[in-house]
Amino acid sequence: MATIKRAPAGAAVLRGDITVAIRNAVMKELAEVGYGRLSIEAVARRAGVGKTAIYRRWSNKLEMVMEIISDVAERKVPLPDTGSFSGDLSLLLMIVSTALQHRVASQIIPDLMAEAARNPQIAETLQRALRTHQQAVGEKLIGQAVARGELPAGTDPEVAVDLILGPLYWRLAVARQPIEEDYLEKFTVAVTAALRATG
Repeated sequence: MATIKRAPAGAAVLRGDITVAIRNAVMKELAEVGYGRLSIEAVARRAGVGKTAIYRRWSNKLEMVMEIISDVAERKVPLPDTGSFSGDLSLLLMIVSTALQHRVASQIIPDLMAEAARNPQIAETLQRALRTHQQAVGEKLIGQAVARGELPAGTDPEVAVDLILGPLYWRLAVARQPIEEDYLEKFTVAVTAALRATG
């Protein structure tokens, strides 16, 4: 006779589909109203759940937003290996520029960066995610180029990543200027020349 498996007694099992709905609702609320005006009530309404479903997962707004933003921010960016530094750089710039121009990201990122100036927990979460990305990009992208002999052996990965990503972030997330069709191509040439000159 087959035995029927029961869920363990005690804490309620959290349904994955509800968690996904809440996470999506948080991102949409952040994009529309920003962190300061975001409320648990509004997230619950948008997700089509009761507030208790949220409080089963997170104890407050800050904890909820930080976990969700950390999960998104710490996802690994696919790092290219096209066989050449210019190819790798072009592909990386296309991936990053597409992400920064995404409708939701372009609204959330500036708001959270401003909030980070007032909230040390948000600042620490964002800095940790950015450091992880910068280190990964520097080690792979610059490491590959140095190994191929395309960049000087002494190229500083940290400075290189700042040079690669800083201007793109400034243009798209801060100045909010669109990029023309040939902008990334020109930028790739300029960055490559600058990094080669550092040797």
